[in-house]
Amino acid sequence: MNTSEAADRLRGWFAGRLPDGWFEGAPEVVVDREEVSVVGRLPEPDAAPDLSETERSALLAGTAQRFREETRDQRIAIAREAEHAFGHKVSWGVECGGHREMFTTLSVPVMTRLRQPERRVLDTLVEAGVARSRSDALAWCVRLVGKNTDEWLGELRSALEHVERARAAGPKP
Repeated sequence: MNTSEAADRLRGWFAGRLPDGWFEGAPEVVVDREEVSVVGRLPEPDAAPDLSETERSALLAGTAQRFREETRDQRIAIAREAEHAFGHKVSWGVECGGHREMFTTLSVPVMTRLRQPERRVLDTLVEAGVARSRSDALAWCVRLVGKNTDEWLGELRSALEHVERARAAGPKP
């Protein structure tokens, strides 16, 4: 099964498994080699548009926290089922009125080889207080690149899906 099929299977499974009424619409399900992230959209509280930005931000954070606490046991049970069935750890999050909060995330070590110029970039970020360690600095760099290249990465992911479909349609060994 290719990555696209696995992602489709997981999206379908979660759409069918999650309790009705948890989220507005289907949750966003993102899959990589180790983790499945499930992020659902919560309805924005009626009072939110009438509040100051500070109050609105606190209201949305409180709404996310309430959902987290009220659904904890069910989310753990569903995650265990998914981990057993699919072999991936499950992370949970919500989005409400533009406020996005991940409750759990998996932190996976990634081995890389960097030459001195790249290490100096990381060390500069550490020395400047932007990051606590080279590991944090590298994660900061990856987030920055991802944020600034979303369109390009989206096109690349789309192209990879086309390649996977072509491989799947080709002759079988």
